[in-house]
Amino acid sequence: MPTEPASILRDASPSALSLLRDHWGWYLLVAAILALMIALGPILAPFAIGATFAYLGDPIVDRLERFKLSRTAGVAVVFFVVTSLAVLALVLLVPILQVQILSLIDNFPAMLQWVQTVALPKLGLSLPRGIELDAAGLRKFVASHWDGATDVALIVFSYVGRSTPALLGFVANLFLIPIVTFYLLRDWDRMVHQVRDLIPRRVLPHAIQFAEETNDVLNALIRGQLLVMLALAFIYSFGLWLVGLKVALLIGIVAGMVSFVPYLGFVGGLLSASIAMLIQEQAALPVVWVLAVFSVGQMLEGGVLTPMLVGDRIGLHPVAVIFAILAGGQLFGFVGVLVALPVAAVLAVLVRHALRRWARSPLYIDTHEPPAPSGSVDPASRESEPSAIP
Repeated sequence: MPTEPASILRDASPSALSLLRDHWGWYLLVAAILALMIALGPILAPFAIGATFAYLGDPIVDRLERFKLSRTAGVAVVFFVVTSLAVLALVLLVPILQVQILSLIDNFPAMLQWVQTVALPKLGLSLPRGIELDAAGLRKFVASHWDGATDVALIVFSYVGRSTPALLGFVANLFLIPIVTFYLLRDWDRMVHQVRDLIPRRVLPHAIQFAEETNDVLNALIRGQLLVMLALAFIYSFGLWLVGLKVALLIGIVAGMVSFVPYLGFVGGLLSASIAMLIQEQAALPVVWVLAVFSVGQMLEGGVLTPMLVGDRIGLHPVAVIFAILAGGQLFGFVGVLVALPVAAVLAVLVRHALRRWARSPLYIDTHEPPAPSGSVDPASRESEPSAIP
């Protein structure tokens, strides 16, 4: 006799209620941990960054252990190599960036003059009478609004005074990140085994499957997206340098590093580079070359870099990515922005597992077969009848 939907609900509801009743303590613990994380959000940044670095470095240390190195020695080798590469990058990039930033500052008065004499007239706009975008005009403007400027200066100084502890905390976090990373990376495998030992045996196979899928997604997201960002930073910087932009490296690096937000690096970099090129050359044709550089970068990202380095394992819609970053920043501040995409990727894996379980649940599967309409022929009986065609 077919099972009625009402009986399915009666059979399913006691098990669900018993789960809530038997495991309410665990649910309460998870809620308390989430509340504690929200309360401690301002101090979680070095731990989140350190955990990310430890996750990235664990496969390298595991490979070094195969060469008979101890875990601590392998971590020390990884730290030495990463530190050397970081110092080398700073030595090579900082002087170039310094020259470009100083060039931008030196050309700032000429940019203001171009805005006043060329850009605004072409747009049909004009500055208020008596205001000039040059050094003399700015001095005159400040002198005429000196009282208001004094109040603004007081507000700025008071803000700086209040921000001094935050600045000291930021510096302390910078020194704390490598320490946290070292200890987490050294004990990573041991912590993973301890977590595995705490999982109930009956759900261990499902937990292992979920962990492997999550690791694939995070590997594609963190390692793959990081490589995409570095590649885009190189493509944008090199392309803008080829077309003659003086601040090519500055704009290219920033555009590449923010490209994890969909279209932010492309749109922001294109606007910044176009304005800089327009002010530098005061002609429209070089802006076309800037558009070509970013168009090539966007095509390489969508057609080569992302499929090759990230793949389609993340499964996050661009709107979901933007929402996750905004929600993470709203809940946890800067730490939320850092962990927004990894957390969203893990939640996406959870949703996929939940949907698969729902598709196999008795509430979704309709076990009550409706009766066949009158006059219809049963497919099984049709197959058993002899065919009239020889």
